Amino acid sequence: MATREGPQLTRALRSRNFRLFFSGQSISLVGTWITRVATSWLVYRLTGSLLLLGIVGFAGQIPTLVLSPFTGVLVDRWSRHRLLVVTQVLSMLQSLALALLVFSDRITVAWIIVLQVAQGVINTFDTPARQAFVVEMVEDRADLPNAIALNSSMVNASRIIGPSIGGVVIAAVGEGWCFMADAISYLAVIASLLAMTVQEREHPPRTTSAREELMDGFRYVSRFLPVRSALTLLALISLLGMPYSVLMPAIATNVLHGGAHTLGFLMTASGVGALAGALFLAARRSVVGLGRAMFVSAMVFGVGLVLFAMSKVLWLSLLILPIVGAGMMITMASTNTIVQTIIEERMRGRVMAFYTMAFLGTAPIGSLLAGIVAERIGSEATILAGGVGCILAGGWFAWHLPRLREIVRPIYVERGILAAAEIDADVKSL
Repeated sequence: MATREGPQLTRALRSRNFRLFFSGQSISLVGTWITRVATSWLVYRLTGSLLLLGIVGFAGQIPTLVLSPFTGVLVDRWSRHRLLVVTQVLSMLQSLALALLVFSDRITVAWIIVLQVAQGVINTFDTPARQAFVVEMVEDRADLPNAIALNSSMVNASRIIGPSIGGVVIAAVGEGWCFMADAISYLAVIASLLAMTVQEREHPPRTTSAREELMDGFRYVSRFLPVRSALTLLALISLLGMPYSVLMPAIATNVLHGGAHTLGFLMTASGVGALAGALFLAARRSVVGLGRAMFVSAMVFGVGLVLFAMSKVLWLSLLILPIVGAGMMITMASTNTIVQTIIEERMRGRVMAFYTMAFLGTAPIGSLLAGIVAERIGSEATILAGGVGCILAGGWFAWHLPRLREIVRPIYVERGILAAAEIDADVKSL
């Protein structure tokens, strides 16, 4: 129901810059998901190797694990807007290179790995800059949780559309046109960034070196228990659970006896659940209570993975994967919202770099381990083991939640999110 201030579900779109970004990125992300499904399918078509699927996933994400703490310092020092323009242009050129290599019939797994590493380096700058820039695009800070949820909705709407298109395009004209479509789609987000009116942040005079700021960021994250616990949960979920997507081509081919269309359907089903989870968060009026959502969704994600690993038929897998997608999305977006709400502004870029490292940086290790383990025990057993691990991780966070609530409550009161009267009434703040 609409209010005087606008629809609750889309209230962050009142901000012109966020509205521009939302529209441009929506188009670009469809291309990104088309490329993801095309890359996985191309590697498996060329090699038939589960191990190489894991290695390619590792190559694309390991730069995030290694470089994110350093890039976080630079994100706090540089203009996030200009940095995003540069990263989007470089990403466009990376997709164009993939397309040209396929069209010229010179594509090899070695070239794919090199270009995956290049994209990984770009992402180490792009992801924390994009996460931190959301605060600058939203005019009313009260709309920040909604903006983060809408951003997640946008990612997952494209996750529904992109793989479906990718599966059709691969079957019709091959992977090269998937990569070319992705390259063209970057023009939309570049145009939206250039159309923004951005007031540059005022940077206080620097009295410390980049190395000292890096260590300050590490100490802040490691000593602030709510942030440390939230990022630890996210890292465990990413390490143990997310590799299921790397093994999806093998599931589609060997277990469900399908092809590129089947892979597209599976990824789309997961995206439907993730979009539903993101819309659930967008409809929430406050960040209060998201701690409970984090551990419940982490455990739901794990249960979904266990059920998916046990499924042998396509229709059942398509019913289960929305549970997987919703569980992962709510865990990830809730963590993002809570962390962005409670951290100090001066630390935003560095903390979001550690967030990126927890979410994306641990994934390459998980992808590599999943590829190695799957070669020995099979893709189904590997996914099942990861699901059990996610259930245990959610239980660990639930055990710590009462202590985290005690720490977060005064922060919520200070920032006007929670009234003192609500504390007296024992409102569960996290």
